[in-house]
Parts: sequence; structure tokens; C-alpha cells
Amino acid sequence: MTIEDLRKRGLIILECISGSRAYGLDTPASDLDIKGVFLLPKDEFYGLNYTPQVSNESNDIVFYEFNRFMELLSVNNPNILELLNTPESAIIYKHPYLDDLKSEDILSKLCKNTFGRFALSQIIKAKGLKKKIVNPIPKERKDLLSFCYVNYNQGSISVHDYLMSNHLKQENCGLVKIPHMNDVYGLYYSEEGLFNGIVKSSESNEISLSSVGKDDSQLCLLYFNRNGYSMYCKEYREYWEWVEKRNEVRYENTQSHGKNYDAKNMMHVFRLLDMAIEIGIERKINVKRPNKNFLLDVKSGKFEYNDLMTWANERQMKMEKAFDNSPLPDKPDINLINKLTYQIRNRFYDE
Repeated sequence: MTIEDLRKRGLIILECISGSRAYGLDTPASDLDIKGVFLLPKDEFYGLNYTPQVSNESNDIVFYEFNRFMELLSVNNPNILELLNTPESAIIYKHPYLDDLKSEDILSKLCKNTFGRFALSQIIKAKGLKKKIVNPIPKERKDLLSFCYVNYNQGSISVHDYLMSNHLKQENCGLVKIPHMNDVYGLYYSEEGLFNGIVKSSESNEISLSSVGKDDSQLCLLYFNRNGYSMYCKEYREYWEWVEKRNEVRYENTQSHGKNYDAKNMMHVFRLLDMAIEIGIERKINVKRPNKNFLLDVKSGKFEYNDLMTWANERQMKMEKAFDNSPLPDKPDINLINKLTYQIRNRFYDE
């Protein structure tokens, strides 16, 4: 099922502009995000063709089937609570039956965790981008030999340097495991091609072992930094996947403000923490943000990263206090949500 199918079949019961335009934080470069709810016909809902969610390829248009929408409301999902409380100016279409859904019947102290965890995820993303920008990984990938070292004098040198200084070829080397010493090998050498080399090829991800004779002389000990190599491979893969998939507009914005963090992620940290504080104190969702200017300043990279982290920690403590003193229930009333889900769906089916 596609977005076009939902529209052609008239299954959409809620459609809203979401994201920065709903928050009142849009800029000329902002995308148009759409979220909404659809209701499957009775035969598809009760049959085997249940579809919980439909989105386009870029995932900036997402529609949730009514039951999935209610399920996410029952766990106080931030995106779904925002959708339920979309400002009138951002609502494209809303079926009157949905007016029976009131956020005050659904909000609970779960929001401290759901909004707080979401804010934490944005901090992690911002930190991750900061690390990638400050520590770029060269495109030319290091090979396994770059993580191998041999004992030399009273220390060690890289196997690359050792082989070069002794005019040796890695493919003529042989390695034998040293008992009781993890990732330590005896290194042997033969110009006659008797051994398998340290690695079989430049693409190898594992040490190559050889059989050696009793009369063969060990040149030195070789240590393979296996953990270092594994970590490098992971970071290399993640970095170049990020380069391939990164949002160039956001990346250029990050480069232009020169603070080396994803300012949009940091903006969402403050938006989410502020919304959580309001839920704890006011027991309502304010989607359109009253502190627009501050959030746009964050988004533009006006502030230093360390200052933002200090302010975020202060807001987190304020959020904790707000929920500690809040009269909100610990969890939503699942029986009430079940009842509303049944009643609203039945009204549609009885039409």
C-alpha cells in the first residue's frame, strides 16, 4: 500500500504538517514533513492484510493505521503525542470522530522517559557528528598489517617498518601461534616461498598461519592488535556510510557555523526537554514553541557546545523535579484507551 493508495481510497482520517513548520521553527531550507492517520476497511483490518504504517521513500510523509496510532499513544510516544496536538494552523484534515481523543486522558509520567530518552538520542547524534567532523577518517583504508607490531630493541615498531628496514616481503613470512599469549605469533622468513605470508592479500581480515620446520629460525615476535583493528573497521564503515548518506544542507550548516556539532539535533534536545517540563507542570502538549528565537539561535549554531550541554543538564534536572511533583498518573489508563479505540473504530465502520 502506498500514500497514493490511501488518498485514492479515502482512508486518511488525519493529515497534518509536522516537524519544524508545526513547531514554528521552519527556515527557508526546511523540508515539508507530513504525518497522519488512516483507517483500514473492515475486511483488511480483521483479515490478514493489516498494514500498520505507510510512508514514502524519504520517510518525510508517514501515515499510521488507527490501531498503531492508538498503541503508540498508549506508551506516550513523543511524535504521536505531537501529532494528536498539532496546532490548528498545521492541520490539513481531521475527521470529527477524532475530537473524542483528548491528550489529558493519555498523558502520564511516562513522558519523562519518552521525551527525555528522545532528547538523549539527539545529544548522542550531535556528539556523533562532532566526533566525525573533528576526526575525519581518510578514504584510503588501512590494512591489517597496519595493526601488527614486532618487538624491537626495548620496545616495538610496526611490522611495515620492520619489513622495510630489513628488506623483507610480507608474503615470504610465516607466522606460528605462541602458546598462552593471545594474538602473539612467532615470525619466520623464507625466500623460497615456503610460508603463507602474514596475510594472504591486502583485503584479508585475518592473520595467516604457516607450518615451520624444527630447523627454521624465528626472527622475532609479532603482535596483532585485533581489538584496535576491529574498532578501526567499525569506525571506518560508520564514517563513510555517514558521508554517503549525510544531509548535505545540514552538514554545510554545521560547517558554516564552525562549532562542529549538529545544531539541529541540539535544537531538538531543548525543544523536547522544554516540552517534557511543560507536560509535567501544565499537563499539556505545546507543539508550537513559545521560545522560538532561542531555539532558532541554537539551530543556527550561535552557542558553544559546552554551554549547550550545561543548559541541557539544567533542564534535565528541572524536568525530573517537574515529574516528581506532577499529579499525572504513572501510566496511561489502558482500559480507557482500549475503550476509545474500539468506540471510534466502530463509529467509522457503522457509517
